[in-house]
Amino acid sequence: MVRTQIQLTESQYAALKEEAHRQNISLSQAIRGAVEHWLAQQERSERVRRCLDSLGRFRSGKSDVAERHDAYLDEIYRGSSDE
Repeated sequence: MVRTQIQLTESQYAALKEEAHRQNISLSQAIRGAVEHWLAQQERSERVRRCLDSLGRFRSGKSDVAERHDAYLDEIYRGSSDE
């Protein structure tokens, strides 16, 4: 592990210390957990952004995807499980 120093407001410190006590974990564990949670949210946000950026960039050549999307997905998943 890497040792680092951070500064918190008094209210952040008090709330974090109280939550750590409630969960019966150290303040360091609580901070690491909060950082992990934040990093996971950032990763999910980035994946969502990349997915949204890809909308409209690909063409299937089919004109009925909006009406038959479930059927097309069913074909894809059934086809991939038969392999």
